[in-house]
Amino acid sequence: MSGPAFQHRPEELARELLDGCLRDGRWRTAPLDALAAQALDPREDLASEAARALFGILAEQLADRFEPHLSSAYAGMFARVIAAALPEYGENELAARYERVRTARRFAGPDPKAVVVLSRVTLGADVAVTSVIVDALKRRFPKAELVLAGPRKNWELFESDPRLKHLPVSYGRQATLRERLAAGQALREAIEAAEPVVVDPDSRLTQLGLLPVCPEHNYYFFESRAYGGDSAEPLSKLAARWAEETFGVPGAPYIAPAARMEIGDARIITVSFGVGDNPRKRLPGPFERRAVRGLLREGVVVWVDKGGGGEEAARVEAAVAGLGDSVRVWDGAFAPFAALIARSRLYFGYDSAGQHVAAACGTPLVSVFAGYPSERMFARWRPTGPGPIRVVRAEAREPSAVLTEALSAADALWNAGLAG
Repeated sequence: MSGPAFQHRPEELARELLDGCLRDGRWRTAPLDALAAQALDPREDLASEAARALFGILAEQLADRFEPHLSSAYAGMFARVIAAALPEYGENELAARYERVRTARRFAGPDPKAVVVLSRVTLGADVAVTSVIVDALKRRFPKAELVLAGPRKNWELFESDPRLKHLPVSYGRQATLRERLAAGQALREAIEAAEPVVVDPDSRLTQLGLLPVCPEHNYYFFESRAYGGDSAEPLSKLAARWAEETFGVPGAPYIAPAARMEIGDARIITVSFGVGDNPRKRLPGPFERRAVRGLLREGVVVWVDKGGGGEEAARVEAAVAGLGDSVRVWDGAFAPFAALIARSRLYFGYDSAGQHVAAACGTPLVSVFAGYPSERMFARWRPTGPGPIRVVRAEAREPSAVLTEALSAADALWNAGLAG
């Protein structure tokens, strides 16, 4: 490889850009243009590596800090990247549009015939954030057709809701830049004729509000990374406030999966050690096996979600090996497991989709929270809901101490449930 775009690997370029943003909110165009060129390179291996750096290092780590000025830095950089990939858009035009739509505005038009809500692609975010907005829209527009646009696995969490239809849109979290942008373009083409109101809860489908998918006057954008400013409120409450500010009606998290598994009168504890491709969220060593063993109690079935396969599935197999028939592994789609969480006496897991399902359903839960780069990320993503919730911070602590506290919390919630 030669030329300015290839003097540094994608990870080096992404980290240089991230460091500049975190230091003083500034970034240099040269490394950004080099990284964009790598992401658009016809060689698939280089384009994939650059996309991982662009999104996994730069976009996600800027977003995870929930700092309003970093949202502005993100918009400036990714407007330039999108314009490089899609010449029909101008960098300045995209950035100026973003500045307009990021400001919440009151819905004042006639009730629409259709409202399209964009999935956030990750399951936990669609429970904690998107479902709150859908709940508000169902009450605000009782006669409108409501559509969730996104992957099928996300819609399956709401499949039994008669008010909500599905518009399939594929989005791969390991996809190249061109493939990710193509998802937004396909969405725009799919909804163009209907001219619906589009509600965007900071979706990956629009690259967090930057990629236009409908006329601006029909577009309502919840900039979750900046909304709420310096407050310590969780995202579910902020989404409810934004919905009330925009549509006059608050919402609450919910799920409505169609798939259910017969469990009879069994007392169930559900467990998930999923970390959403973020290894910083998990604890090392024998923590997971000891946690499952510590949750075992007479007459109880412990179900552990195997996740999406690969490394996570291997961890689960190691954690449950030889622990007996009272421990069972769920190996399948997430929606049926979410239905199982809803009927559990207790949920235990890392910061992931499962904790938000449990919180939305009022299932008592213990969340082991690690890997957050800032206090505000912890505040934003902590689970909130109508049931008892215990959050155990794991950052910079010995796994054994975290395990002791987490199992003690689980025992307390279990015993309180029996007493109730």
